[in-house]
Amino acid sequence: MTAPAAVPAPAAGPAPTALPAPAAGPAAPHGYGVSATARIRAVPDGRGGTALPLLAGEGPLALRRTRGPATGAQVTLVGAMSAPLGGDRLAVEAEVAVGAALTVTSAAATIALPGRDGAPARYDVRLTAEEGAELRWLPEPLICARGSRLRTRTVAELAPTARLLLREEQVLGRAAEEPGLLTSRLRVTRAGRPLLDQELSCGPGAAAGWDGPAVLGGHRAVGQLLVVDPRFEADPVAPRMLGEYAAVTPLAGPAVLVTVLAPDGLRLRVLLDEARRAYGW
Repeated sequence: MTAPAAVPAPAAGPAPTALPAPAAGPAAPHGYGVSATARIRAVPDGRGGTALPLLAGEGPLALRRTRGPATGAQVTLVGAMSAPLGGDRLAVEAEVAVGAALTVTSAAATIALPGRDGAPARYDVRLTAEEGAELRWLPEPLICARGSRLRTRTVAELAPTARLLLREEQVLGRAAEEPGLLTSRLRVTRAGRPLLDQELSCGPGAAAGWDGPAVLGGHRAVGQLLVVDPRFEADPVAPRMLGEYAAVTPLAGPAVLVTVLAPDGLRLRVLLDEARRAYGW
């Protein structure tokens, strides 16, 4: 087999002002699964809006710019194939530069499925927001199907004046199905100091009692809404209940966490949306 001819480099011209997006190549093998990373960078466009000089996906992680807020950019994560399967290593990295605004959504729910020989899968998210930036992370639910083993980790690093709205929705099993094993960790720092660091493990193989009254109490959907906003320093949010299985918890910083349990994903979304509207988020 002969190697393909090299593509000639374009003629030299003036250096671009925006960081060019690297070409997305095929997902690299990792054990029995694939390894793929999607990368987003948002910067001010100089006209009051937000540009996306970096928008690159790989393998099952495809990125599309979609219609969103007038002053910000919106990117939708589109699944190009079934993922995560057992053995997969997936990651999404989103960076918002000084003064820019970015909303990240997904086109559909993410379904974790079992893979070959019961290998676990991993899904990492890294979010960075610089001074005066606004980042909204609003994906559709994560559903852990029977037999799946998934570990997720979300790390957010925020500058002191950055704003973050982050929603997580996790559904344990499809309709009338036992759940897979899910371990989910969320870690948020602000100005280099820890703001929130928590981990939840549910499903077969998790610590005994995960389904008991001290954890999920028999519910199959759990979600949270995290809001970090400097305005809470002068106007903090008071703790309160939003029903029998939903609570508002102010954090040790300009932030608030809404935690919700529900019997299914539909009810979970309703409760989280009610919290957003109640606080103008």
